[in-house]
Amino acid sequence: MAGVVAAVDDLIFGARLQETARRLQVDLAFGRSPEDATALTKARRPTLVILDLQSEACHPLETIRRIKEDPDVRTAAAEAGCDELLPRSAFSARLAEILQRGAPATGEGCPPAATLGGTP
Repeated sequence: MAGVVAAVDDLIFGARLQETARRLQVDLAFGRSPEDATALTKARRPTLVILDLQSEACHPLETIRRIKEDPDVRTAAAEAGCDELLPRSAFSARLAEILQRGAPATGEGCPPAATLGGTP
């Protein structure tokens, strides 16, 4: 199925993600818990998973552990490419570019996965 899976609980940031994804015609699904995000990642095999490391409700570190511990999800994540850690400000500045990674592939290769982080 591909697309993008995001685990964020900030309403403004989530709305920005959703609007940019809609404008770019990128399929975006939100997981509101580690269980949801892991299940979505396993079912959809996204090209991109976005986690807000500042999210208290989404438990991003637990979500990362669950995704990495599940052999099927871990394989899908490895096939998707590398992990990238960005401060929210850099992520926001490059949002359209990053979300386009979740668009259906038109060329060779597989786009990398990205992990969203808060300001260190």
